[in-house]
Amino acid sequence: MPAPTGPTSKEIRLLIRLLRKAYRAYGAPIWRYVAELLEKPTRLRKLFAVNISKVNRYTKAGDTVVVPAKVLGAGTLDHPVTVAALKFSKSALEKIKAAGGEAISIPELIRRNPRGSGVKILIGSTKKRYRTEVKYRIEVKK
Repeated sequence: MPAPTGPTSKEIRLLIRLLRKAYRAYGAPIWRYVAELLEKPTRLRKLFAVNISKVNRYTKAGDTVVVPAKVLGAGTLDHPVTVAALKFSKSALEKIKAAGGEAISIPELIRRNPRGSGVKILIGSTKKRYRTEVKYRIEVKK
């Protein structure tokens, strides 16, 4: 029997199915792209984690952001934003709420905004960047 491919977490598989249904029903390509990001292996999805400082840097007050990974609490947030993510760290939740923002799940964002209009996708580093950072670290040790 071949090894299973794709995410093994039942919650993530159901979320991918929901995102694809929303894409087909409303014609919103953003949900298809988020589903494709969630289908990546766990070792790559961990690289997609985003700090609050990045959310602060790339958003304005009132923006809606989707993060197909975990939101971490490093940095500060000085304006209210709505952040939908797979998971949140405790400090990230506190900082989002302290800034007057809102932390919601991805299915909740689909329910509120089925067409995905005005939603930004934030991801951390990509595989190519990660390789470059690893190379640099190895060269520094020499």
